[in-house]
Amino acid sequence: MPSPVSLLVREEIRLLKPFIGRMSIPRARALQETLGGMGAKSVAGRVVFEPADIGECEACFALPCDERDGRRVILYLHGGAYVAGNLAYARGFAGILADHTRRRVLAVAYRLAPEHPFPAALDDAVAAYRHLLDSGYEPLHISFAGESAGGGLIYCLGQRIRELGMPLPAAMVAISPWTDLTFSGASYKTNAKKDPSLSEAALRSHAKAYADGQADNPLVSPAFGDYKGFPPSLILAGGNELLLSDAEMLAARLVESGCRCELHVEEGLWHVYVLFGIPEARVALDKIADFLELRA
Repeated sequence: MPSPVSLLVREEIRLLKPFIGRMSIPRARALQETLGGMGAKSVAGRVVFEPADIGECEACFALPCDERDGRRVILYLHGGAYVAGNLAYARGFAGILADHTRRRVLAVAYRLAPEHPFPAALDDAVAAYRHLLDSGYEPLHISFAGESAGGGLIYCLGQRIRELGMPLPAAMVAISPWTDLTFSGASYKTNAKKDPSLSEAALRSHAKAYADGQADNPLVSPAFGDYKGFPPSLILAGGNELLLSDAEMLAARLVESGCRCELHVEEGLWHVYVLFGIPEARVALDKIADFLELRA
């Protein structure tokens, strides 16, 4: 059962759903930038941000002031349905991750559709990982993390670097990952009225802008990927979210591939609930910190 605070927040989000569903891409980008600024402000004085030059997109490091070990780093890929999210947005949750895990986070503002369709985002993610390796970070101390589109993209990244013969990271954390751009999961129907924020129509439009005609490619829809040899994964999702099946399908593929995977579903909660300042989000952040502490 969601906490009383979470129930209130859920209803507030639900009131905005009609507006969110009709929001243009420029407005969505502006909204996410505002939300990112709020996240970064919440860790002011505890996390500092330094620019990182990784190639064709912007990036920065979020550095916790109480960092335990400068060798450990999280490569973080933000959400936004591949059409929204810039560095100002990415800094928000990157800062929260850095603050809670006490390890540095490389936040990547990968190029967005429709201006830059697939594989631009994936290419930028590969460049970011290569930057970490070239900078001397060891794979056994690197973790991948992402939410929504970014949560799916980290698994596309894993498949791609394996193809390229690059080493895999030590751990992966996905929050409400978008992994099936063919929309085959049952939750697109069963949770259509329960999800307070997402609509299938809007997601289909964004999927077309990102990878029209390529939705069944595992580098676009990682729910169809092969994960033999992948590191342990932690997947977090809300029980009421439209993308619940995406998380479940990815977890099933990981297990089928022989990988260790923990799937945690919070009943009654929504898409990327971990990014909201609710009691369940703090519990989820503790799970992430504990998971990474044991593995990377």
